[in-house]
Amino acid sequence: MSVGVIMLVHTALDRAEQAIRHWVDGGCPVVVHVDRKVGPKQYASFVDALSDLGTVQFSRRHTCDWGTWALVAATQDAATQLLDSFPKVRHVYLASGACLPLRPVSELCAYLDARPETDFIESSTTADVPWTVGGLDKERFTLRFPFSWRRHRKIFDLYVKLQQLIRFRRRIPDGVIPHMGSQWWCLTRQTLSAILKDPRRPAHDRYFRKVWIPDESYFQTMARLHSTKIESRSLTLSKFDYQGKPHIFYDDHLAMLQRSGCFVARKIWRRASKLYDAFPEPLNGVKGLVEPNPSSVDRVFANAVDRRTRGRPGLYMQSRFPTIDRENAVTVGPYSVLQGLAQTFEGFEAWLANQTGADVHGHLYAPDRAHFADQSSVYIGGLSDDPTLRDYNAKMFLTNLLWNTRGTHQAFQFGPTDIQTINWMIAKDTNARITVVAGAWIIPLFRARQTFSDIRREAARLQRIEHKQLKILRSPFAKARVRVQTLAEFVRSPMDTLQTIVDEMSGQPRPRLTEVPNMVDLSGFGAFLQELRNQGMHPFLTGEFPTDFDVRPDDHPHRKPYLVR
Repeated sequence: MSVGVIMLVHTALDRAEQAIRHWVDGGCPVVVHVDRKVGPKQYASFVDALSDLGTVQFSRRHTCDWGTWALVAATQDAATQLLDSFPKVRHVYLASGACLPLRPVSELCAYLDARPETDFIESSTTADVPWTVGGLDKERFTLRFPFSWRRHRKIFDLYVKLQQLIRFRRRIPDGVIPHMGSQWWCLTRQTLSAILKDPRRPAHDRYFRKVWIPDESYFQTMARLHSTKIESRSLTLSKFDYQGKPHIFYDDHLAMLQRSGCFVARKIWRRASKLYDAFPEPLNGVKGLVEPNPSSVDRVFANAVDRRTRGRPGLYMQSRFPTIDRENAVTVGPYSVLQGLAQTFEGFEAWLANQTGADVHGHLYAPDRAHFADQSSVYIGGLSDDPTLRDYNAKMFLTNLLWNTRGTHQAFQFGPTDIQTINWMIAKDTNARITVVAGAWIIPLFRARQTFSDIRREAARLQRIEHKQLKILRSPFAKARVRVQTLAEFVRSPMDTLQTIVDEMSGQPRPRLTEVPNMVDLSGFGAFLQELRNQGMHPFLTGEFPTDFDVRPDDHPHRKPYLVR
């Protein structure tokens, strides 16, 4: 009888009974606390079902709410009763009705017998670990929390804000350094008795009675005052998600729990029949005093938390979608956004697709429709070119396009004539490869047959739009790979930019380009820009073009030697 068990029960009494019988069959006396919220008939039936077990007792009942002092008081009463009733107990193990022994109880007893003076309790200061969830860290020890967080949430929050406003601060008892850790501990008789019989216990209890979630700090702090040897870990396997809620073990966790080598696991789903039938494992003499190895479980649950909070790149799900800017790529893979190149070169899209093997779309966000690469009205994955459907959620339109075509690089044209809804999305997307020839939107206006006053008005409008877009792309929050050149810079030396785009879309360096599309006829372009200036519109995004600037497709003296038709 080296180990005694305190069990806190509030629900699933049938499974709690099964766990109690496991402990008793292993030679452990058990003192059970049943939450006062359990009805009298249900409680009486539970007590009657365990009446055949002589080493099972029931302690004084408390009404326990999550995060309140009642959980500590219930544990104190049960611990006092256990130590008084079973003088041969050397270690006391705190468990719940949802805990399940995984290894034979005799192995746990042998493990503790080999460590007769060691207390197993997770105990760390708030400065050492980032466990706290909900914004209250050190404040849980310096403010007062007389209200239940779950039952009186509004009053709880208002009272906290009031204390913060007036800068209220409680005095921590002398000699006490608050520690935190898992509620599920295993203490030696010597340490637990010292905590319960401490002459300063009334002062300690008064202080912790108004601490938030004291069941995770009272014994963790008191053990530091009285223990001679602490191992800051729990022998109970319990995992918590990023919101601080406990993970629940189901039948499909069977193999994982077997590999863990842990003595006890929490929290077990009440209908996980395979787990309750399989554990505790029969004594086979192999494990003996083998140390628990929860690292495999830690890896699985760390991956689960990562998947839940970050998801797969480019795939949105219920747990991730409502939260803006989860730390993961908003799209599934790299893609290219090309601005101004289709205006500068003739047949640019077809040439680029031929060079890279990528899907090179037109203007996906054009006001009239989405111009897919194959000019179809419905693209892969059932995406419609209808602008109303696209603009209902313009961001998800792009996300879906990239997800549906993963494995093939996607590129599309963009510019100030397009719907601008996605500017921040692509700017903050690490997968975006954005190439901008600033001011190239003016080329279609230069070639258009419109009155000059209409051209000037439209040029001013498009320049304002692109100027705002470039501010976003140059924002410190932008994470995309962005290259911006003025039109003047680009037309003088386009080859390096084209080579970079082809290499980027191909995923590897390519041989130097020997063929590029023809540049559009820019004869008279310099004079056109000057006339815009004369009319009061300054096209500053295009860069500086001399008034006599003149480029014709067949004008060899002005063409670079690498521009081959």
